[in-house]
Amino acid sequence: MNVNKASYHHPTPWDAEFELMSLPEMFRRTVAHDSNAPFLHFLGRTYSYGEMYDEAQRFAAGLAEMGVKKGDRVGLFLPNVPIYASAYYGAMMAGAVVVNFSPLYSVEELSWQVGDSGTRVLVTLDVPELYGTASEVLSESDLETLIVGRLSDMLPWIKGTALKLLKRSQIATVGYGPRIKAWNDCTPAKPAPDIAIDAAEDLALLQYTGGTTGRPKGAMLGHSQLTMNAQQVAAINPFGNPREEVFMGALPFFHVFANTALLNHAVASGASIAMVPRFETKQVLQTIEKYKATGFPGVPTMFQAMLDHPDLSKTDLSSLKVCISGGAPMPAPVHTKFEDVTGVRVVEGYGLTESAGVVSVNPYEGTRKKGTIGQLVAGTEIVLLDKEDPTRLASEGEPGELAIHGPQIMRGYWNKPDVADETFVTRDGKKWLRTGDVAVMDEDGFLAIVDRIKDMIAVGGFKVFPSQVEDVVLEHELVKEALVIGVPDDYLGEVPRAYITLEPDADIGADALRGWLNDRVGKHERVDQIVIRDELPKTIIGKLDRKALRAEVL
Repeated sequence: MNVNKASYHHPTPWDAEFELMSLPEMFRRTVAHDSNAPFLHFLGRTYSYGEMYDEAQRFAAGLAEMGVKKGDRVGLFLPNVPIYASAYYGAMMAGAVVVNFSPLYSVEELSWQVGDSGTRVLVTLDVPELYGTASEVLSESDLETLIVGRLSDMLPWIKGTALKLLKRSQIATVGYGPRIKAWNDCTPAKPAPDIAIDAAEDLALLQYTGGTTGRPKGAMLGHSQLTMNAQQVAAINPFGNPREEVFMGALPFFHVFANTALLNHAVASGASIAMVPRFETKQVLQTIEKYKATGFPGVPTMFQAMLDHPDLSKTDLSSLKVCISGGAPMPAPVHTKFEDVTGVRVVEGYGLTESAGVVSVNPYEGTRKKGTIGQLVAGTEIVLLDKEDPTRLASEGEPGELAIHGPQIMRGYWNKPDVADETFVTRDGKKWLRTGDVAVMDEDGFLAIVDRIKDMIAVGGFKVFPSQVEDVVLEHELVKEALVIGVPDDYLGEVPRAYITLEPDADIGADALRGWLNDRVGKHERVDQIVIRDELPKTIIGKLDRKALRAEVL
């Protein structure tokens, strides 16, 4: 199942062909076009494509001096800072495989993933929280070398000097030595090693994903998966010269969504990124206005935070052409209110770590359907599998488990060949990635996610989709966020329970909300309780975390 070509609304045809190339080659081509073009805007300093490419080449040379060989693992334990880009592409120029680590990881989490991936070298920042964790992992794992970048070196001269002089508590005391090296000492003025990269075969990135149970799994993404997906995303843009686009870089680069939709997408098209170290609403609003950002990929909680901020009405957002929401379903009230308040079109999309980032998105112009994840990006196919038996297709018109085939789909999980049978299904001579998401597709090729198979609640033999109950409770004007999970019940096996947060100054009780909700859902969808909380658990990129809530409650 691909798409109805007569109803395909993306500007590039669905059957367009994309070029096979490595990530360093993609970067080189953009630099060759205009090395002086802006690439990264960071806290008042602008880095050109040529400047970042040169630093990436020097880092590749530094890694070669350390003995890093083709296929070795180089880890990035960084927030959104400029050296993320030069370390990412530089490691690949050296033939290494990049491993992304969240800056929020604990010592235990980072140590386990360093060991599982076989990471030899780790790049981090002289921020106390990051350096403290990384140095502890260095002492208790097989990690060989820690490379530390100085934040002050990446700022404009005045800001860098002020940080050194006035904010010493924000700078870690680094114990440099044979195993702990300064970033500047690892970027010698030497040519990068001449490493042959086979874009079709060589691994580029290990991207860990939590899944639903157990230890995280490292999705194996090759150069071809990442460059193809970057080209697929670039092909969605209908706005003319892509080199004039400025992306708001608030999503963390270490996450697959930003890695493709921001970093690799920018390099594929020659656009620039106005980046911030982390999402802070005021700083994001100021950055959009200062750099005249044209596109803003984010998660729903970011758009809600902007709506809640008093500076939103005073910020000039007229440069924004589109906002792209992914990572989690966007509540309809947030979607509508954000567009009404800002006048900026919001489109929802869908992707996952195992697909290198992006599978589908609503068109940036023309026809879009709210509440859907849009149409497939070019070159991507799907089938809907029977929810109970994945060897069969779902019945015509019925929801089914979404399975994907395309050039962006991962090769498998690192060190886990045994889970291939659970992850892929073979049909018509093709391998299809099982997503675990239940979806429907309409006659125009727009997909909608109904729920996750493992999230479905079994109520006396009926299947209840938590997202459908959440959609109803979010219709109440005083409800801000909602998560529904199944809790044990002696008679029915499971029943739904809703956990919510309220809008500021809302005056309503849980029992009143429960009665309001249960009057509007099916009998088997009625919740046993509504629990009002100050906040709900969220993931590292800010989306609501049902898995964490379920673990806490059950």
